Parts: sequence; C-alpha cells; structure tokens
Amino acid sequence: MRCLVRRSSLRANVAGLPVDIAVGDLLDCDSLRRAMRRVDTLYHCAADYRLWARDPDEIYATNVDGTANILTAAADADVRRIVYTSSVATIGIDPDGNAADEQRIAGNGDLVGHYKKSKAMAEQVVQRAAADGLPVVIVNPSTPVGEFDIKPTPTGQIVVDFLSGRMPAYVDTGLNVIDVRDVADGHLLAADHGQPGQRYILGNTNLTLKELLDMLARVSGHPAARLRLPHWIPMTIGAASTAAAALTGRAPRVPLDAVRMSRHRMFFDATKAIDKLGLPQHPVEDALARAVHWFRTKGYIKAAA
Repeated sequence: MRCLVRRSSLRANVAGLPVDIAVGDLLDCDSLRRAMRRVDTLYHCAADYRLWARDPDEIYATNVDGTANILTAAADADVRRIVYTSSVATIGIDPDGNAADEQRIAGNGDLVGHYKKSKAMAEQVVQRAAADGLPVVIVNPSTPVGEFDIKPTPTGQIVVDFLSGRMPAYVDTGLNVIDVRDVADGHLLAADHGQPGQRYILGNTNLTLKELLDMLARVSGHPAARLRLPHWIPMTIGAASTAAAALTGRAPRVPLDAVRMSRHRMFFDATKAIDKLGLPQHPVEDALARAVHWFRTKGYIKAAA
C-alpha cells in the first residue's frame, strides 16, 4: 500500500502504518506518475475541504485540476480500479426536505460556495473519464464523524465548537451523518462491487442540527443547545466574519457559505450503497462518542463550557 503526501502534510495518521510514503502533489504530474507505478487500485480521497479561502482558485486547482491530473496518471499506469471520493455536495437537495438519492444532480442553486462548485466540476471530470472507459467508481460521503480528524475538517469543527462551549444555539437545518469507519469500508466495497461510472451515497442517519447537538450532549456530558436562532442572525454574523477575513487573511470564525448551506436540510438516502455495496450502518452516536474522546485527549478543547 502506498500513500501520496505533500512535503508539508501532517503525517500523524499514517505514522507507524505498514505503508510506503510517496511525496508528491496533485498539481505535480511527474510525482503522480512516479507514485502510480505498480498500483492496482487507486483511492483518490484528497481534496481541499474548506468553506472559505482567501484565494478560491486554490480550491479549484486541487479539487478539479488535481483530479484530472491523477486520473491521467492512473490511465497511463493502467490502474485496474479507481475509487473517486466525491461528496453529497454534488447531489441535488430535495426542496421539500426529503432524502435525496443519486438520481438528483445538484443544480446551480444547490452549489453554495467554491467547495461545492469545485466538487461538482471535479465529478464531471470523473464522469467524462468513466464514459471514455476509465474504470472509476464514484462514492459520495455525507458527513463523516469519528476520530483522527487532525485539522479538523468543518465537520469535526462542529464537535470541537460544541465541546468548547461555542454552540449555545442552533438553526433549523439538517444533515446526514455516518461513522467515518463505515465511509472507509464503503470505499473498499466500492472497489470490489461498484460499477464504473456509477455513484454511491455513503450515508447513514438524517438528523436535524438540534438532534445532532442533543446526541453530542448525551455522549459528552455537556449541556444541550436550547436556543433556536432565526437564520438572519447567523447570516449577519457570517457576512461580517467573512468580510473581516478578506481583510485579515485569517479564516472567518463563521464562514458565510456555511451559513448559507444551513438554510436547507441536507438529507440523503444511502439505500443504493447499502443494497449494492453492502455499506455498513453502525450507530452514529458511537462514532460521535469516539470523536469526543479523540478531540479531548488530543488537546483540541481549549475552553470547556
């Protein structure tokens, strides 16, 4: 097994594992060709998962151009199977709040922010490659939760903020949550059982944000959020925070795009992956408990509520 890492990458999650380390970059085609030698199956999981960037072109370069580059390298190396990690960001949201499946394609109104737009563009690159005969399967994870979220991602930041007492209130929104271990298994199952050109939602439980925060309260012992905010309040805060970030260059505390996304319940139906791939469905509450323990023991919680 071989892992591609940048020279600047944090490597704590691969330290001590029996893997070869290939130093490279999605924008360095020579490094990708070297890394692809004697590779049978490629899992392209790398992405720029930020809801704000001072230079949005960085997000498109990694997510769109980088995907095209690694698919070209895989084709040149005659890789047997490719699993591309897309996102439910590319799935259209049901306007009535019902769970959407793989048949829904995200329209312009669904693609809030540069991250979602870049993932939709990248998935189009993958679909074209599949149509040209490249053996690439698409998986669309929803909201993975669990341990080892080093940065953390925007998803992990929700857990960190709650444990740090920075989420005393909530808005009326919703999301689909899945144990990150089940997402990992879903990738392996997609390589073995997925059909090239098809996409599979890797999801589990649809929760309102209030339900998610209540679940976090149960597993952590922290008080649950009780105050529901109208959307205009976080929209105002997000606009001010994002405007300040444009001046300072520091990521906004409340990205405006994240608030705009929260205006809809992002519910999804993973039946296809369950039936066709055998996607496991472990309790998301257990995954949240592991996330809480990991963030606490790793020192991410600076100010308890």
